[in-house]
Amino acid sequence: IVGRLASQLAGLLQGKDKPIYSPKTNCGDVVIVVNAAHVHFSHDTWNTKLYRWHTGLPGGLKERAAVDQWDREPTKILRDAVKGMLPKNKTQVYRMEKLKVFPESEHPFAGFDLVPYIPKAHTVHLPGVGWPLPAGMAAANPEKYAYRVRASPAGAAAHAPDLDFRDLMTDEERAYWEGQQARQQQS
Repeated sequence: IVGRLASQLAGLLQGKDKPIYSPKTNCGDVVIVVNAAHVHFSHDTWNTKLYRWHTGLPGGLKERAAVDQWDREPTKILRDAVKGMLPKNKTQVYRMEKLKVFPESEHPFAGFDLVPYIPKAHTVHLPGVGWPLPAGMAAANPEKYAYRVRASPAGAAAHAPDLDFRDLMTDEERAYWEGQQARQQQS
């Protein structure tokens, strides 16, 4: 997705991944992006996102949809997204010079010793589950954690056939409910 990739590229161009990072210096790396014509937007952004510019003449505001911009120059979509995520100061020009974008896999830097960048995986947070437990850790309240997992949409779908409302109760609630049921049966 264009925005996620552009935000990671902007960090590399600024040098935020280095321990010597300073916002005033130009310490970022040269970034070469290949297959830029294969990026995509989420939802209906291809038709709704507009690229606007002004010719300088009266009534000269021009606009073009993202799908039309992609037909004319596919690399400009990613280049504009990265430029919009860089700080708006004098270093923006120098940082944008370090960004080399190519629509396909062919590029003139084939003879250089390049280090591939693997983007960070996008994590999806399931509503209702909360944060997943790290490996080797146990929940402070296992009953409540199990309830949250079973009550979440993903957990409810996985446990739907054998999920009883008593499974969602804590031990105290279950003891109270069973005591109420026993009293009702005695009377």
